[in-house]
Amino acid sequence: MRTYERPVAIANDELAEGVYMASGDGVKEGRDCYTATARIHQTPETGREDYRIQVDAKHAAKDNHHAGKQRLEISFNMPVEYVSSNGKLEGGNNTQTLKVGYSYHNNAYDNIGLGDLVVKADAGLAITNTVLVDVGMDCGQH
Repeated sequence: MRTYERPVAIANDELAEGVYMASGDGVKEGRDCYTATARIHQTPETGREDYRIQVDAKHAAKDNHHAGKQRLEISFNMPVEYVSSNGKLEGGNNTQTLKVGYSYHNNAYDNIGLGDLVVKADAGLAITNTVLVDVGMDCGQH
């Protein structure tokens, strides 16, 4: 039997690295079954102050599971203000990483178009990471 060692987290404002820590909330998540992409397709211009980001994914469930809920974790090179999406903001507003929940039914090998994610940010916004995960791996339909 292994002895539990409590993790230690140290904050350093000079680093731009992020660490996700979880104690296990009992929700089974699929982290390796999606390939997600995001691209900024509209930048701020006269009359509009936001960025519009197209988010797409490919579900490739090797165990053939279906899903009815997903969470997008998208990171940027600067803090962003969430404006809208086809999902629901779950966390991270005014930070560098947004978490957006979706209720999109998909089969084991579906392509997914999550539509526009709209954010406000300073000039020079770039996407640094995009991850889509199943939340619960239960489509609620079968």
